[in-house]
Amino acid sequence: MLFASIVLTILILVCGSIYYFSYTNRLNSFKTRLTNWAITTSRLLSQSAVFDPQMILTIDASTMLAMKGKTVQAYDELNNMIYIYSDSTADTIQFPKDILNRTRKEGDTYFSFGNRDAISHYYHDKNFNVVTVAAAFDEVGKQKLVQLSYILLFSFAGGILIAIAAGYLFSKGLLIPLRKIADEIKEISVQNLAGRIKAGEGKDEWNYLAETVNQLLYRLQDGFEIHRRFISNASHELSTPLTSISSQLEISLNREREASEYRVTMESIHQDVRQLSRLTQTLLEFARASGDPGGLEIDLVRIDEVLLALPGEITKLNQSHKVKLVFEKLPDEDEKLLVFGNEELLITALRNITVNACKYSDNHLATIKLVSQNNLINIYIEDEGKGIPEEELQNIFQPFYRVSNNRNIKGFGLGLSLANQIIKLHKGQINVHSEMGKGTEFIIALPTAGNLSKKRGSP
Repeated sequence: MLFASIVLTILILVCGSIYYFSYTNRLNSFKTRLTNWAITTSRLLSQSAVFDPQMILTIDASTMLAMKGKTVQAYDELNNMIYIYSDSTADTIQFPKDILNRTRKEGDTYFSFGNRDAISHYYHDKNFNVVTVAAAFDEVGKQKLVQLSYILLFSFAGGILIAIAAGYLFSKGLLIPLRKIADEIKEISVQNLAGRIKAGEGKDEWNYLAETVNQLLYRLQDGFEIHRRFISNASHELSTPLTSISSQLEISLNREREASEYRVTMESIHQDVRQLSRLTQTLLEFARASGDPGGLEIDLVRIDEVLLALPGEITKLNQSHKVKLVFEKLPDEDEKLLVFGNEELLITALRNITVNACKYSDNHLATIKLVSQNNLINIYIEDEGKGIPEEELQNIFQPFYRVSNNRNIKGFGLGLSLANQIIKLHKGQINVHSEMGKGTEFIIALPTAGNLSKKRGSP
């Protein structure tokens, strides 16, 4: 119906324009013919020595044969009729006499009476002044105009019917791919996210829609797979210390034991509880970093101050871990060291990466460099460990993923994943470069607070 409405509007404009210009052209052409007739009659009357009134009547009767109801009248300066010719006897043009005076002042004057068109023309020379009024009925022109109106009316009606039929068939054919896409989407569920929409070989909008939906399904499938793997790994990690605690308690309760034996069991259980507590805390931080950033307390944070607090944080966790800070190319303006974020989460992210660098480095040393470039703050965290195999680099930010050559070292596999989530929350990104046998470098890029303000349109 929308398509038909558009066509209807176009047809109205086209048909209306054709009729209007045809009507205007007919009227202008008829006015020109009447004017020429009035001029000819006026000139003949001015040459009374050559043409007498009877001869002029004969000439008028033999000209303008295509016109019907012809009448021509001439008036002198006193508005007295000096000449008249008409197809019908005693047929005169009835018009207000002031038209004669207006014609003398303003020139040719067009008017109509009844079904006839008329024009008043003022002719004057040195010895003769006359106002000639010529009128006639344009039968042929009006018949052609009526025929044109019928043609346009039928064309308009036929065009509307064709537009409605074509619009229906076109819209029906246009929506077939959409129905197919909808039917294929109906068959896709959480249990069957592997299904995909057939995009075809075309490069039209339907193909673009199908590809976009397929990309969405790929992201959903990856998300559900990560979620499933996360739940599976989290359940396993949580059940391990719980099973150990339960088993040790059962064994201890089987019979009476010495106090020293209970103490050994309690110390072992205490270690398992501490491990379980650390894992639970890490999972809570992971859930917090994976949530809605709108729920976080956001404030201005100085990155250099956060980094200065890291060596003490790392040493508290492990006395053997060491951190070396290197500040390069620091800006003179303090504003270029500020980011919008949550200080606690940023410390957690940087601490997790630094702890990994210390843990997997032979000398347990992590080097942290701070570099400010344009509107970005770059933090480089380097170690001198074994390195990460190239084929595993793409997986290190997945929850509970452990690099194959480091699985003998204690850990949950959540540190890097948590750090990645936190950096993304702060509109930043992490890149990794690693070389086997030489070490690994993490590059964290964070936008400055001033850069984010410009993007948001803040003053």
